[in-house]
Order: sequence, then C-alpha cells, then structure tokens
Amino acid sequence: MTTAAVDPDRAKNWLVRLRPLISQHRWPFALALVLSFAGLVLQVQIPDLLNRAIDASVVRHAVPLSFYARWIGGLGAAGAVTGYVSRLLLFRTAYDVEYDLRTLIYEHLTQLSFPFYDRVQSGQLISRANSDIRSVQMYVTFAPLILVQCAIAVVAFGYMLSIDVLLALVGMSTMPLVYVVGVRMRRDMFPVSWLIQARLADVATIVDENVNGVRVVRAFAAEPQQLRALDRAARAVRWGYVKDADLRARWTPAVQNLPQVGLALVLLFGGWLVLQGRLGIGAILAFNAYLLMLQAPFMMLGMLVMMGQRAAASADRIYEILDEQPTVIDQPDAASLSRVRGDVRLESVDFAYAGGPLVLRGLDLHLRPGETVAMVGRTGSGKSTVARLLPRFYDVDAGAVTLDGVDVRDVTLVSLRANVGVVLDEPFLFSASIRENIAYGRPEASSEDLQAAARAAGAEDFVVDLPEGYDTVVGERGYTLSGGQRQRIAIARTLLVNPPVLVLDDATSAVDVQVELDIHAALRTLMRGRTTLIVAHRLSTIGLADRVVVLDGGRIVADGTHAELLATSSLYGEILAQADGDGRTDGATVTSRRH
Repeated sequence: MTTAAVDPDRAKNWLVRLRPLISQHRWPFALALVLSFAGLVLQVQIPDLLNRAIDASVVRHAVPLSFYARWIGGLGAAGAVTGYVSRLLLFRTAYDVEYDLRTLIYEHLTQLSFPFYDRVQSGQLISRANSDIRSVQMYVTFAPLILVQCAIAVVAFGYMLSIDVLLALVGMSTMPLVYVVGVRMRRDMFPVSWLIQARLADVATIVDENVNGVRVVRAFAAEPQQLRALDRAARAVRWGYVKDADLRARWTPAVQNLPQVGLALVLLFGGWLVLQGRLGIGAILAFNAYLLMLQAPFMMLGMLVMMGQRAAASADRIYEILDEQPTVIDQPDAASLSRVRGDVRLESVDFAYAGGPLVLRGLDLHLRPGETVAMVGRTGSGKSTVARLLPRFYDVDAGAVTLDGVDVRDVTLVSLRANVGVVLDEPFLFSASIRENIAYGRPEASSEDLQAAARAAGAEDFVVDLPEGYDTVVGERGYTLSGGQRQRIAIARTLLVNPPVLVLDDATSAVDVQVELDIHAALRTLMRGRTTLIVAHRLSTIGLADRVVVLDGGRIVADGTHAELLATSSLYGEILAQADGDGRTDGATVTSRRH
C-alpha cells in the first residue's frame, strides 16, 4: 500500500499533477540535488585554480606548483564523494517514485468497476504500468539533475564575466539559438512520442492475448494470422521509431553543435586578446574550461527535450487510468451486513451493458432464505447477468436488488461479497499452490477447514495424488490441471468462505457426469440452510433445485418445480429438448429435489 497520490485536477500540467507524489520523497531528493550542486561548485573552482597556477607558478614562479596540485586533487576527491552520495540518493528516489506510481496504478485498478475492464485491453494496462511509468520516472528524477547542471552553468558564466565580459558574451552568443532549436524540437517530437507509446501498447496487447489464448490459436492453426497481426503492429511501432530517429537526426546535431561554434568564436577572439596582451594564457585556458562546462547542459538539452516529450505522452496515458472513476462504489452512509438470512429479491430490474441493448427488462425474482433456485434459459437470455448483479459486479439501471430487504447499493461491497459467494463458469486459478488457491478468500483458514472444503467440492481425491498434494503449484491460470479439476478447486475456494448466499454460474459444466454427481452429493448437504442460485446451462444441475425459473427476453416467464414446468411451459420443454439434443444430459434423469 502507498499513501502517494496525484493531483486529481485534469486542467493542470502533468508535472504539477505529479507534485504530491514527488513530495513524498522531497527530502532525499532535495539532498541529492544539493549535493550534486555542491559537487559541481567544487568542479567550478578547478579552472580558477588552473588560471592562478599558470600565472603564479608557471609564469611568475611565485608559488610552488605542488600547492595548486594539492588543492585541485582535494577538490576532485571531495567532488567524487558528493557525486557518489548524490547519485545514490537520486537513484533511490527514482526507484521509490517508480514503485509509488506502479503501486498507485495497481491499487486504482483494483478499485475500478467491471464496466472498465469490459472495454479496456489488458495489454494496454500492462504497457502503461511498465514502460509508461519508466518514462515518467526517468524524467521527473533526471530532469532536475540536468537543471542543476544548468544552474552551475550560470555560476561558470559568472566566472567567465569576471575574466572578460566581452569574451563571455561572445561565448554565449549561440545559446539563444540553442533555446529556439530546443523549442522547435519539442513541438515536433511530442505527437510522435505519444504515438510510439500507444503503438507499443498495441503490440503488448497482441502478445498478451496470444499468450493467454495460445490454445485457441493453435486449435485453429491461426499462427500465421496472428503473426501477420503482430507484424502490422510492429511495423507501426517501427514507423514511429524511424520518424522519431529522423527528428532526432534533424534537430540534435544543431542542439549539440551550436555550443561548439561558440567555443570556436572564443578561441578566435580570446586568442587575439592574448596576442594583444590584454589577457593571460592561464585566463584563456580557464575560460575554455568554463565554456566546456557550459556546453554540457546545453548538449543535454536535446536529451532533456526528448525525455520530456516521451514522459508527457506517457503521463497522459497513465492519467487516463487514474482519472477513470469506479462506477460501483460504497455509498457514504453504507452499512455492513451482519447475520444475513439470505432473503434475495430482484424487483423490476432493468440492466444493459455499456452501450448495449437491455439484457434484463423488468425482471422480478424472489429467493427465500435457504431456498435453492435453478435458472434456465436460452443462450443470451441473461442468466449469467443475474448472477453478476447479486454480488454487485454491476449496478442495475432500474429497479433494485435486495438482500434481507436492504438494497445492495446501501451496504459495503466488502460485506456484501463476503456474504454472497460466486463460482463462475470460467474457473480462474492463480500461479500458486492449490492450498493458496483454495484459501484465497480465507488465508487464515486451518488445514482441516481447507481439506473439508476440498472434499465437499470433490477435489481431494485428485489433489492427494499430485506430487506435492495441496502444496503443488499450478501453472498460469491453472492450466496444468484439467478443466474439471480447476472447477472443483474454484468451488472449494467459495465453499471455504461459507457464504450464506451462493451463486453457481454453470459451476459444474467442466466436469464429467460421475464427478458432477459426487459434487452434487456434497453440495446438497452444504446448500442446506443456504440460499443458492444455480445458473443451469447443464440441465442435470436442475435436480439440486427446490424450484426452477425460466428466463426469456430478460424476464422470468415461468416459475415452478421441474414437474410443474414440464406440464405448463412449452419453452421449458424446448430447452430440455435442446439440451438433450446437445448430448448434455438425458432429460428423463432430471428430477427435482422435491419431486
């Protein structure tokens, strides 16, 4: 967790918005800059000592040369120490800022609602949480260091003025041109920098989808098609980089070489002054050293401009995430649920996904405490949508979802989801041990409770046969296990939490008939006294229910026991016939718990 934040005012400059986060590390950051300035001040003294050494020791032989040699050596050593400490503090600050930004984005992502993830590609998020953060971090930490060096250039210019005012002005004559070129460079490079970051995110999206969907890609022999898609995205990135290189090649030589013109003018005019006897040899050597110090910041100006443009583009993309506000949030006066009985109602519910047509239209449904209800319907009728509304993954557009008579929008999300357990039709497992996956909702659960949940879900038989039992680490998304095994682990994970309201969204679709019967036998015991909604794509699960509701066109069109619906609802009979035709189950074996 981090206490860092960015300014929420979108009208402000991106750097100004980042100030609250940087201020978290202001003291080590300020100390690094002060030490860097001090080290550069020490370096500025060396040309002055060189000037004095030549005049006093080489020309007039008034002071031993070793005296100045010791001073120069001491200043060099002191500069090395301050440089080491300043860079150590600076890099630590840089990585702290990067850590805060990455943590801030991740924390914000965990708070965003499901509609956000419905429209955003994961590759875009990964890109913004990595390369974009790195671009911002490098600029906000190293730009001040370059500005410190520019401040030292002012000090060096002061020494130059003390040597000869006219010569100092000649040396600085090209610097206004450097500024003008830098402004033009900044104007041309910003859109290209933004485009590069966006196209890099497109590449990351394609790679992410191909890695996660590798089984689908290979099942359809679509590797050439995906390679062509990646090739197009990579070519777009290459075009951006080539354009960026073209702009750099056009402007950077001017930024770097204009100061060299100033050096040539100094040598020309300064040499004439030496020949005229108006300037000493030591002075001209010191002057050249100062001019070289002036060149370094201006030579880095081009790099600073390029870093700034890329950082600005990256910051805009980061702020697009941070400025996104969650739509499903706790109300200011939200209460915590306690002693839930499990009385669930959906009252005149309308719901549509963002930008889509209504999925549910005036839906009314009542689940009494301890009752198990199976919901069936054709594909796309809205069954899974109802399952997502109970734990408030989405908010209804009209009507209300209530739990024990309380609108779910009036209770805290944490307490609601602690009391409404969900097993989805696509089981997701983390790249961790089976023990950690089952205990995900209750990390403090005892081994006995964990194993009881696994037995209830029919998972213990295959878990104990694995090489390391419950400590066996599953692969990414659990793909080292079969679909049925993943589903049973997901069921065990929900059962361990022991919620008073349970939602099973086709939770046994990936297991075979025998395993499903074993799970059903355990679920019958565990569902006793628990309000359960079963979204039944697989009709054999109807046998678990007290009653069945039929969903069609976003409404409940039939409600009753299995036997009653067979006698009164032609749609229910059609659904059963369709399921039987698909080979999912034998309609004759589907029985009600009461009939």
